[in-house]
Amino acid sequence: MQKTFRIISFLEGVSFLLLLFIATPIKYFAGNDSFVKMLGMPHGILFLVYVVFAIMLKYELKWEAKTTWIVLIASVIPFGTFYVDKKHLKN
Repeated sequence: MQKTFRIISFLEGVSFLLLLFIATPIKYFAGNDSFVKMLGMPHGILFLVYVVFAIMLKYELKWEAKTTWIVLIASVIPFGTFYVDKKHLKN
């Protein structure tokens, strides 16, 4: 399950960065919201799956509450999921 979470974490992080740094500027500077529409739904689904897997991994890896909160908060910070992968998921 940890390997699956690492993949989900990576995909969620990439989708967030694409949405934040590519799609949103195109929407506001070029007036084209098609990229936000195209990336929004997959990012939302990946975010929800990330949260569910993080809660499931809390019990499997016996994370303390502090670690769990760091992992969950990292999902809303740009590059946060990559930090979680390096700090909490690498064996």
